[in-house]
Amino acid sequence: MESSHRNLTQQVVHELGKSIFQGTYKVGDSLPSEAELCTRFNISRTATREAVKMLTAKGLIGSRPRQGIKVLDSKHWNLFDVDVLDWILIGKPDLYMLRSFQQLRLAIEAEAAFLAAQYAQPEDIKAIEDALVRMKDATNGEDDTHEADIDFHQSILSASQNPFFIQLKNFITTALKVNLRFTNRLKAVTLEEYQAHVDIFDNIKAKDSQAAFDGAMVTQRATLALINEQIQQFESKGDS
Repeated sequence: MESSHRNLTQQVVHELGKSIFQGTYKVGDSLPSEAELCTRFNISRTATREAVKMLTAKGLIGSRPRQGIKVLDSKHWNLFDVDVLDWILIGKPDLYMLRSFQQLRLAIEAEAAFLAAQYAQPEDIKAIEDALVRMKDATNGEDDTHEADIDFHQSILSASQNPFFIQLKNFITTALKVNLRFTNRLKAVTLEEYQAHVDIFDNIKAKDSQAAFDGAMVTQRATLALINEQIQQFESKGDS
């Protein structure tokens, strides 16, 4: 019974969270009352209150006396929460969200490469190298382009040996997947892209922290420049 009760609560959390990110409920909008949610999802008041508490803890909603339950501004959202990251992908991330992702990647991934060059263990080096093999195969269409790329970046986070960076794997994965939404790239990894990743790996393996940092920074800045270019094109169309 307890397991069933928990699953019902999680179902309500998922449905409401998804609705917020898909725009059904926008910032400032009121959510249905607890009584209405009980009826809609056919669950108890206790389960409904737990769902509201969970969404409140994730920063998506807030409630005040006589004002009901309202969707909060995105600056309050816990964007590192696993559920929230999943809802971002289900929803409609825009170019500005993508730029925010990339700006943080710029700060994270270059430093992760720097640390990996210092602290990577033999098994970490092998994991990065294995990801590179997958990327090489992807240049010929023999592996999944996107999964290989995600594997590479996750492996570097692990190699940093920094528990905070390691726990950002879900964030990096979502950022890469959101990026793919806008590039809509179905083609294989190019040889130039593959070589840029090889250079980062070689510097990590050689324990050249600064070179690893610089290489990662170059690739991240290049991606950010492309995003900014897309935003400029989007805004210029809006002005015309």
